[in-house]
Amino acid sequence: MTDLTVFHVDRLDLPFAPKPWAFADQRRAEIDAYFAELRRDKPAIWNGRVLLLHSQVVADGVFRGKYLETDYASFAAWRHWGRPRAGVRDCFGAAAVLSADGVFLLGVMGAHTANSGAIYFPCGTPDLSDIVGGAVDLDHSVARELAEETGLTVDALTAEPGWTAVVDGALIALIKVMRSADDAETLRARMLAHIAAEAQPELSDVRIVRGRNDFDVAMPSFVTAFLEHRFLDAL
Repeated sequence: MTDLTVFHVDRLDLPFAPKPWAFADQRRAEIDAYFAELRRDKPAIWNGRVLLLHSQVVADGVFRGKYLETDYASFAAWRHWGRPRAGVRDCFGAAAVLSADGVFLLGVMGAHTANSGAIYFPCGTPDLSDIVGGAVDLDHSVARELAEETGLTVDALTAEPGWTAVVDGALIALIKVMRSADDAETLRARMLAHIAAEAQPELSDVRIVRGRNDFDVAMPSFVTAFLEHRFLDAL
């Protein structure tokens, strides 16, 4: 994890500043071919509109950046091809649910999703519904993804101040720690009940992570980097 950086920011300033994305225009035919193949394998995937960061700076505890709009197919192809240099970053909010007994809960993505089998915090690429008053509201994005994936609402949790940023090349995870008054087993049972009630749930399971022994190869680097950071801080 030597290429990753993990740091705290106090607040976010993320205006929506649309502009053309040259990558999507220049590689349209390749993108369309890739996405057609992806949909043959996972027909539930929808080519909606998503938001990608096209500039960013951190100063005085504030993460500032601007977002453009593109189609999911272009984003998915760019990500699949290793996030080559293309003037954007994959910057999203994530909810790290922390139980009363001090452990984190992560979701296992369902087989029909683009990231099937991956284990990570409730999160998702920002979309047009996350634009509030001309800015991309990652608090809104986190609340939406948390409710959709787990059934938990932010009203029932206590958010820690600020965000933990994990930067891994062209990926930036802005993680909000959400504390619950319930223990891990109670939370997991509630999440599993939500999954069972959904016709097509995004998650297939919920994992409890008490320490490094619970790490899994299916966890992306941004997840294990964040967890390492938190567990070291707790020592």
